[in-house]
Amino acid sequence: MYDYLIVGSGLYGAVCAHELSKAGKKVLVIDRRPHIAGNVYTERIEGIDVHEYGAHIFHTSDKAIWEYVNEFAEFNNFINCPVARYMDECYNLPFNMNTFTKLWRDVFTPAQAQARIAEEIGENYKSRPANLEEQAINLVGKTIYEKLVKGYTQKQWGRDCRELPAFIIRRLPVRFTFDNNYFNDRYQGIPVGGYTKLVANMLGTVEVRLGCDFFAHRDELVACAKKVIYTGAIDEFFGYRYGALEYRSVRFENELLDMPNFQGNAAVNYTDGEVPWTRIIEHKWFTFGRDEEGNELKKTVISREYSSEWKRGDEPYYPVNDAKNGELYEKYRQLAEAEENVIFGGRLGSYKYYDMDDVIAAALNDIRTEIALLK
Repeated sequence: MYDYLIVGSGLYGAVCAHELSKAGKKVLVIDRRPHIAGNVYTERIEGIDVHEYGAHIFHTSDKAIWEYVNEFAEFNNFINCPVARYMDECYNLPFNMNTFTKLWRDVFTPAQAQARIAEEIGENYKSRPANLEEQAINLVGKTIYEKLVKGYTQKQWGRDCRELPAFIIRRLPVRFTFDNNYFNDRYQGIPVGGYTKLVANMLGTVEVRLGCDFFAHRDELVACAKKVIYTGAIDEFFGYRYGALEYRSVRFENELLDMPNFQGNAAVNYTDGEVPWTRIIEHKWFTFGRDEEGNELKKTVISREYSSEWKRGDEPYYPVNDAKNGELYEKYRQLAEAEENVIFGGRLGSYKYYDMDDVIAAALNDIRTEIALLK
């Protein structure tokens, strides 16, 4: 008999497993996939740690969380500096002085950039933006919207920007410095050896069963533990009683290339509507073109990402947090509250998009509360 059954071996589940095991509890972790680590899983190909479910850059301003993850892995000092490609032009992201001086050849100073953006906003400002297009132009003006927002956003959501609600873009990052660092957080990096190694170290000696579908053996699995920690889709847990929550999904095309350098950067976003993919990731640059032992990598692996509508059977990535899905999730949350021996957590269990530091913080908070209640 186990004290806890944990459904899912992603970050939330792995943190819970580690903390419970440390507290002396007997834990079983199951995962329907053939590998641990959920969507942060990395696979070693030709010495390259390939992010199989999309690029993950760890970043946080929480010192305690940074120290926590460093218990399980050494982190390199990778800084996320993505590039946007619009047709035959390249720009730095997030929108900063490098971007502005290239967009407008007569702009050189922050004051000039602020004035140009304010001028463009003023010409097109809508006091009550009716859609995402009007909201984006209200924030950054027409030039930035047309070149760096419109095409990418339409591919990401599969809809014209004029058909998307304004609230999707509440803000757009605009910096009047020459800093290309995408994140503002104090700590940032990639675990040396990949995220799979980090999660494996978290799980330690905890028993893990892979290729184990909770729903195919539900009664048997629930009976083998005193309590369940569930990190799968909350609507699936309840048999889609009120209908399915909506997500956006992502499809990846991976390619191993016999060349040392394909695009010269870890991430290049394609912001025009003509190119079908949203971005290309070149995984070796997360580790500066070297393997775990520091050897220079002679080949490269790229991943083209295609955003798509989600349907059952697809991997759910991004919750569609609009009013309709918010109301639907609230119904499932109330059902979850009534479950005495089940803890729901993680991205799918909470129907919430988490950064990695946030999901770790949530897991630590939930499990420490649970352990305190046991005393």
